[in-house]
Amino acid sequence: MTDLLFRGGRAFLAAGSFAEAVLVRDGRIAAVGAEAELARLAAPRCETVDLGGGLLVPGITDAHMHPVQAGLERARCDLSAVYGLPEYLEKVAGYAAAHPDREWIDGGGWDMSAFPGGLPHRSQLDFLDRPVYLIQRDHHAAWVNGRALEIAGITRDTPDPADGRIERDADGAPSGVLHEGAMDLVGLLAPRPTGQDLLEALLDAQSHLFSLGITGWQDAIVGSYAGSDDQLPTYVSAASSGRLKARVTGALWWDRARGAEQIDGLLERRKAAEGLETFRAGSVKIMQDGITENFTAAVIEPYCRCGGTGLSYVDPEALKGYVAELDRHGFQVHFHAIGERAVREALDALEGTDPVTRLERRHHIAHLQIVTPADVPRFARLGVTANLQPLWATHHAQMDELTIPFLGEERSSWQYPFADLLRAGTRFCAGSDWPVSNADPLQGMHVAVNRTEPGGSVHADYPTAQTPFLPGQAIDLATVLTAYTAGSAWINHDDDAGTIAAGNRADLVVLDRDPFAGAQEDIWRTRAAMTFVGGEQVH
Repeated sequence: MTDLLFRGGRAFLAAGSFAEAVLVRDGRIAAVGAEAELARLAAPRCETVDLGGGLLVPGITDAHMHPVQAGLERARCDLSAVYGLPEYLEKVAGYAAAHPDREWIDGGGWDMSAFPGGLPHRSQLDFLDRPVYLIQRDHHAAWVNGRALEIAGITRDTPDPADGRIERDADGAPSGVLHEGAMDLVGLLAPRPTGQDLLEALLDAQSHLFSLGITGWQDAIVGSYAGSDDQLPTYVSAASSGRLKARVTGALWWDRARGAEQIDGLLERRKAAEGLETFRAGSVKIMQDGITENFTAAVIEPYCRCGGTGLSYVDPEALKGYVAELDRHGFQVHFHAIGERAVREALDALEGTDPVTRLERRHHIAHLQIVTPADVPRFARLGVTANLQPLWATHHAQMDELTIPFLGEERSSWQYPFADLLRAGTRFCAGSDWPVSNADPLQGMHVAVNRTEPGGSVHADYPTAQTPFLPGQAIDLATVLTAYTAGSAWINHDDDAGTIAAGNRADLVVLDRDPFAGAQEDIWRTRAAMTFVGGEQVH
């Protein structure tokens, strides 16, 4: 393999530390330092990569995403790039017309904030005589039409499942929105993707992620959830054949309707990935609660206006035993926790693990929308990593209209406390939750630094989008870039990636500009110009 000399800009090494040039040999970083010195070390056949004044950064690892589902949605009725009921219906009608042979119209990407009270209605989709199943952008609800409800046999007499809710009209009739576990009542009836469909979705997602500078990720649900099929065979196939070039950790889905008896099955599933170079299955995903917008996030005090304290999907006392056993079996635990009660329940469960193995497993809690001040210092004390999804920490319609009014002033001030966690010494990793949110890591970094909506987003023109959201919780660019690189690689146990250092794998990204040199309000404009995995250019 020809040597590569990256020059003509600078390379980000660590917070406050940069280098002039980087030399790559045989897929590894051979040296970091002054350009003249590295030019002397380079082989006679050395290819120069001109940074053009841009910045070379480590390959970005997204610590929480769902790329197979994203790839499937990109191939179906994808609503993520538009906003508003007229635009959604135009997309749905166009997709239906273009696919007259499809038995179902399925896809997703709609935004709750586009509807009064966050709720669409079945009647808006009843212009189609085919069943329609459209997953909400955050994958915690589905919008269906009357035909889909009819096929599923859902009526005013159908009870809510234990882990979900059927939204209803005033007369008790199902309105066409299915929350959480109720999604499966329809979603599992839709035609299943083939193995080839799933593989193509993964490879399409990988290509898109490479274009954004993402060279690795943690798939936050590997298993059957919300109508999606198990992705484990897809990952194993892609990794075995060499088509999966990114480094991926799969977080195996914890079935919240079952208990410790499922751990033997998780051990068998982990074995399926043994010996693979680019995929491992050493993490377990536990979704402890839902989301604030539909009041399923687990909170301590009742929601304002509507009451209720949300759902703890796994009994908190039982959770302690499950987590301790998973830890003993060598699993990392990857929690979804949105409400402050769910965050506390996750910390309580992790506190019950062995202090030595707890650090070895690299347990983490994702989302962390609401964290009480009393729980902030527990992350560092317990060695639990905060898995940030920064893109959500802005004044957007969903925040201002569907969240803050129901949380109240004090609890709203506890949202996304990045700076407080940093001051307490918490370790960070970061991700997007794609396709829930845009996968572009530079947009996430922009929000972490500015706490405002990036330009070009669907909410960029919302009246308060450029008013910083809790600006005291902003963090600096070096910190959030480190979270997306070294922090997320560390979470994936990918210890020879995430930093630009001699001996590390040459997963590298050339940014088209140096975001440290420009105005911080322009961070979102930065793009990945080139992406390299193991020294091979993949974008």
